Amino acid sequence: MGRISQKFAELARKRRKALVTFITAGDPDLAVTEELIPLLEKAGADILELGVPFSDPMADGPTIQKASERALAGGTTLPKILSMVKSVRSVSQIPIILMGYFNPVLQYGPERFAADAAAAGVDGVLLVDLPPEEATAFKNAAARQGVDVIFLLAPTSDTERVAKVAELGSGFVYYVSVTGVTGARESVASSVFSQVQAIKKRVNLPVAVGFGISDPLQAAQVATAADGVVVGSALVRLFEDAAGEELKKKLMALVASFRDGVDAGTK
Repeated sequence: MGRISQKFAELARKRRKALVTFITAGDPDLAVTEELIPLLEKAGADILELGVPFSDPMADGPTIQKASERALAGGTTLPKILSMVKSVRSVSQIPIILMGYFNPVLQYGPERFAADAAAAGVDGVLLVDLPPEEATAFKNAAARQGVDVIFLLAPTSDTERVAKVAELGSGFVYYVSVTGVTGARESVASSVFSQVQAIKKRVNLPVAVGFGISDPLQAAQVATAADGVVVGSALVRLFEDAAGEELKKKLMALVASFRDGVDAGTK
C-alpha cells in the first residue's frame, strides 16, 4: 500500500477527511517550494499536489497560469522537480502527487519518468489531458513502479468514463466540482453531493473534490460528502503578492483555516 492509500486509510480510521493542497512547483523557485512542503504538512495538509508548470495549461485558470509562468521563468523543469522531491523526502513523508499535462512526461519518456518519479519519492501522477481511455500504457508503466495514476471525473462524465476510471484509477478519484478551468468560485454546486455519492457507489476508491473551493466554509460543505477536499487557487493566489517569511505565515494560516473547515464538515 502506497502513501496515498495509507493516508486515506488512516484518516478513515479516525473518521476524518483529507485536506489536499496544491501549489505550483518552482513558484517562485524550487528552493522555496522545498521549504514550503514541510510547512504545509505542519499546517494540516494531508496530501500535496505539486503542479508541474507547462507553457499551455489549458485546464488552469488565470491564477495557476500565472504561477506556471513564474515557475518557468525561474528555470523550473520536470527533472529539477524530481530532484527537489527526492531532497524533501529527508524531512517529510507527506504523499506527493505531480499534477500537470502529458507533454512534459512524453518528452521525458513515460517509462523513464515513472521509474525516476518513484525513485524520487513521488506517490502519484495526475495528468489532466490524459483520459483513461488513452492511459493504459502509462498506467502500466506507473503501476510497475508503484506510482498511483489519478484520474479526473467531472459533472459531464458518462457511465463509460466512470467505469474506465474504476478500472484504471488508483490512489483516489479527483472529482472536478465545476465545468471549466481551475479557480475559486463563490459557492459549491449543489450537484456535487449527489454526484460524489453516485461515483462512490461505482468506484472503489476515495473521492476528493476540487476546482473552485475558495474558503473554509466551502471546504466544510464538500467534506460532508467527499473523502477529501482539494484546495489550489486560493493558496496559489498568495504567491502573487507575498514572499519570504510573509508568504510562509500567510500560507500556513490559510492552510490551517482550511484544515479547520474540513474537520468541521466531518463532525
